[in-house]
Amino acid sequence: MRHALTTLFAFAAGVLLALWWPGHRSVPAAAGHLAPVTSASVEELAGSDVDIAPDNWPGQGPTPEQVLYAQPRMMREALAGLGPRVPGKPNLYLVAFAGDGAEDVFRNEAEYAAQLFAQRFGASAHSLVLENNPATLATRPLASWSNLETALEGLGKTMQPDQDILLLYLTSHGDEEHNLLLDMDPLPLDQIGAIDLADILAMHPFKWKVVVVNACYSGGFIPPLSGPGTLVLTAARADRSSFGCGSDSDITYFGKAWLVDALNRTDDFADAFKRASGEIRRWEQQDKLTPSEPQIDIGSGIAGQLALWRKGTTPGPALPFKPATPAPASTTAVAQ
Repeated sequence: MRHALTTLFAFAAGVLLALWWPGHRSVPAAAGHLAPVTSASVEELAGSDVDIAPDNWPGQGPTPEQVLYAQPRMMREALAGLGPRVPGKPNLYLVAFAGDGAEDVFRNEAEYAAQLFAQRFGASAHSLVLENNPATLATRPLASWSNLETALEGLGKTMQPDQDILLLYLTSHGDEEHNLLLDMDPLPLDQIGAIDLADILAMHPFKWKVVVVNACYSGGFIPPLSGPGTLVLTAARADRSSFGCGSDSDITYFGKAWLVDALNRTDDFADAFKRASGEIRRWEQQDKLTPSEPQIDIGSGIAGQLALWRKGTTPGPALPFKPATPAPASTTAVAQ
């Protein structure tokens, strides 16, 4: 039912977007060729009653309809670019998922995670980035429910499901009902809740999983996701905010503590979580914030499988954090 409604919604949205979007064409662009919105077409509508682009949609670049049209091709290319599997040992496959396109902080984390795993953990760590951001509409697949399903389906055909490990790193805003915000206005994106994510993962044959949910109230994802072969890390308790997002932040508290500060010192995810939790606690005490209390749930077997993946791998040099998109410095903590 969700697929049928989404298809209908996307078709209707495409028709509406084609009617009001500046420089729209009656014939869609060919796959692989995203024509930019022309400055002349924008000028024609300037001062009129037509509501042109949302503030965070680029004036030069693909239209919303073109972005939707390009997703199947972009997903095929992303999956094809993962690189060959290293035989004879477990491999790790990272899907970095940045949900909110209105703030660069989430894109920064997804891009950094992909670079970190490539540099630190070598050829047995493969990365795929899904993100919503105005700067990458023509270069990265969207962080959407459908693309996540497509990514997992593709990985299911590439990975050895009884050996390899899926690492899903999700970063966005979260709400008290334990939903992740997926937004690239004006595209019609479905939101993903905790039960939704568990149902999506259950459709695919991954025996070994690490799921990291970096969002406010993300502890609510643990009950439906926990189980044998699964490590779940969350940035906050089920009833607490986490911190460090916002348009004036480069990276979230949890992203900096776990990705940048901890995983550059250890290749053990649970040990990195312990280090990150202590660092976040100190930051929150210093800023007089209600503690977020990051959560961890370790299912049976996953610690041993992660140890097998680490065996024989010498971590590469630490990777300094550099934001993908510059943002002004800030000393103010903003809840996710």
